[in-house]
Amino acid sequence: MIYEIPVKGAFETNCYFYIDDTTNHGFLIDPGAEADRLLGIIKDRKWTIEKILLTHGHFDHFGAVNRIRAQLAIDVYAHEMSDKYLLNPQINLSTFCGPDIVVNNAVKFADGDIIKLGTNPDFALKVIHTPGHTEDSVVFYSEKDKTAFVGDTIFKHSIGNYSYPGGNKTVLVNSIMTKIFTLPIGTVLLSGHSAKTTVGDEKKYYGM
Repeated sequence: MIYEIPVKGAFETNCYFYIDDTTNHGFLIDPGAEADRLLGIIKDRKWTIEKILLTHGHFDHFGAVNRIRAQLAIDVYAHEMSDKYLLNPQINLSTFCGPDIVVNNAVKFADGDIIKLGTNPDFALKVIHTPGHTEDSVVFYSEKDKTAFVGDTIFKHSIGNYSYPGGNKTVLVNSIMTKIFTLPIGTVLLSGHSAKTTVGDEKKYYGM
């Protein structure tokens, strides 16, 4: 099951719980703010979160990480290029919007890695590296549920901002064309800042 929880700090960001119905274990994706609220949801629903996953290293996607991982005694996972963002408040933009935020000791993954639940290895997400919004941007793809958690790479009828450090329009468009638009057309795209859409709807919108 997938639960979308908009959380609000300096910006409103869509945070996602991806939970295995069989075990009630799962992943927490992009907890950008409101740590206590998210912890309350986890407790009330009796979920066990095994891993926190980040689509990229902007603070509005990880602002609640430090409190949540300390409370739950779990790791946060991010792309192998993420330290450039997670360890630098100017690059992750937190210094411009409030207190500096850094995330140390993230466990790294790479393009093509499969992130599995310890309690159910069949419940998994594939990492797809999609640079352009940031250098460390990724999509988490569930073939089983025909869903991709796309962060800020693509939104409903728009693409991610490429004006921040590490952003590049040409690279971003290439990521969308070669990594996202090659997924099955029915794949649901769940982004950080827009309503859900599908690969097919976006390709149609762009005349493809």
